[in-house]
Amino acid sequence: MALAERARMSQLVTEKVEITNAPIPSTGANPAGKVAAIVAGMVAGADCIDDLDVIRHGGMKRLFSGVYAPSTLGSFLRSFTHGHVLQLTAVLRAMLATLATTTPVLAGVEQMTYVDIDSLLRRVYGKKKRGARFGPAKVGGYSLLLRGLSPLVATISSPLAAPLIAAMRLRGGNAGSARGAAGLLAEALNTAKAAGARARILVRADSAYYAGAVVSAARRAGARFSITVTHNRAIQAAIATIPADAWIPVRYPGAVEDPDTGELISDAEVADTGYTAFAGTRHEITARLVVRRVKDQNHTDILFPVWRYHAFLTDTTQSTVDADLTHRRHAIIETTFADLIDGPLAHLPSGHFDANAAWAVCAAISHNLLRATGSLASVFHATARGATLRRHLVCVPARLARPQGRDILHLPQHWPWADAFTGLHAAATGPPHAA
Repeated sequence: MALAERARMSQLVTEKVEITNAPIPSTGANPAGKVAAIVAGMVAGADCIDDLDVIRHGGMKRLFSGVYAPSTLGSFLRSFTHGHVLQLTAVLRAMLATLATTTPVLAGVEQMTYVDIDSLLRRVYGKKKRGARFGPAKVGGYSLLLRGLSPLVATISSPLAAPLIAAMRLRGGNAGSARGAAGLLAEALNTAKAAGARARILVRADSAYYAGAVVSAARRAGARFSITVTHNRAIQAAIATIPADAWIPVRYPGAVEDPDTGELISDAEVADTGYTAFAGTRHEITARLVVRRVKDQNHTDILFPVWRYHAFLTDTTQSTVDADLTHRRHAIIETTFADLIDGPLAHLPSGHFDANAAWAVCAAISHNLLRATGSLASVFHATARGATLRRHLVCVPARLARPQGRDILHLPQHWPWADAFTGLHAAATGPPHAA
């Protein structure tokens, strides 16, 4: 929380979030303290409103001021409207830019920046939750329709840094994946520039975001794009024009080599060709269609192989193989989803849609804060999972003593992460780190 204050969280909330039309005026009072309490609870592992009581146990009240009861925080969240959620989103963006310049959480972003966009469905069970609708989800590899709400997320990462959440928007469960994606992407790209992305920015997305508005939003911001295409007759015709001798074997990280021949035990091959997307619209663009093909394992007994094709559109200047490898790393956004699901987005706790939207934005703030905390602790913690960061650095059993009126925490003996914790404490409370 010292790091959060150094990132001006309370000041930003005070400046940007103003709740004046709450049904009970006191519920919207002191938004800075209440947002800080919600974020602190999420960092400590809270995944619902009642769990926010975690910040009131033991000697917490003696260490921290402004500790609120869960009922007070729940009433505060229910006082949010859509406009207030947008105000809180502005806090998320500004705070991320500050963290990026005062901690090494986005190391390497000045050389290469990846902006990934995707959505997920968070299942809910209460039929009275506002916005809950049946939407597509995958469970055990099978596509199902589940009742839920759909957060749309854009992350920022670099070759050295784990993803941070640049923008998040909660939508109804039946929202199409690309709904609102162009606007959210524009926000994320502006945030990336504020966070230090001065050189190359690459937008990556799957086929759900293959839309002219999304590509145009990336190009207006000066970013390049790499987006999976939806297969249709035009794409199939473009793939058919690739010469048979143009296909290049691709080596994926961790690929296995045949011990006798030294060849890769893989049948993946890549090639590219020119393609004009969104022809006849104001978003028309000509770029490279990079195609990866693999043998269909269901037809291995046929003399001539049957190929399955996966294509994406990109305007990068990388080689065909490198472009394919870079595009496939878009899956890194799934690690962010895993952290959110294993943390504050395990539940969307309120029946009010805007309260859940505010909860989701607070979850994004806590995710970024936890990432920045790990980057100050050690190289290992800079890319560790959120659950690991909470276990190693946050949920630490300590004994509080007050000799001569001073608060002193006695930490566990023979603690494996003592050096990381003490280094973090010195970095978070000392002069700002030069990123």
